[in-house]
Amino acid sequence: MSRRKGRTPRRNQRPAQALPTRSSYPSKTPFEREDATKRCGEITQLAFALKAARLRFGVSHPYGDSERYDVILDCHRAHLFQSAPNATFLDDRARPRLIRIQVKATTQLVDGLYRVNAHRRIHGRAVSYKLSEIDFIAAYVIPEDSWFIFPLPHILGLTSLLLSPKNRHKPHPNNPYREAWHLLRQPDGLEFA
Repeated sequence: MSRRKGRTPRRNQRPAQALPTRSSYPSKTPFEREDATKRCGEITQLAFALKAARLRFGVSHPYGDSERYDVILDCHRAHLFQSAPNATFLDDRARPRLIRIQVKATTQLVDGLYRVNAHRRIHGRAVSYKLSEIDFIAAYVIPEDSWFIFPLPHILGLTSLLLSPKNRHKPHPNNPYREAWHLLRQPDGLEFA
């Protein structure tokens, strides 16, 4: 009677059982990396639009990729619904307030904080956004499913932001911007205290 021998590494293994090596992963071309980044950005924009629509903002998207902003919000509608939840009409005399949002996402942890790019690139160089281009940056922390809403005047000139995880007990200067959707509803435009 023969004894069944236990499995040893690399003996009679099917390809799915073999441990992958670094050389077995196909390296991505720059085009494939850009495509994956673009797709992640598109999904993040959809997540932002859904969250904003649930908060009663009017949501629009610019046609094409030529603008610096990703989403346009109609804050007048959200403000009316917030101030009068039973209102069934919008005041036609009031001037709507449209704001331009640049949507960003991150999964990158650096020294216990999430890092998000708050810039655009010109000839490979990071350049901060200008007030003439956008009004807010909405940063999505994917692993925590949380948003940070930054008015551009508060972060003007910065090319990256560090965001504190939810479970971090130490205070961080950017914590007031976590889920700060109310900043988008300020009736006096972008001049906040």
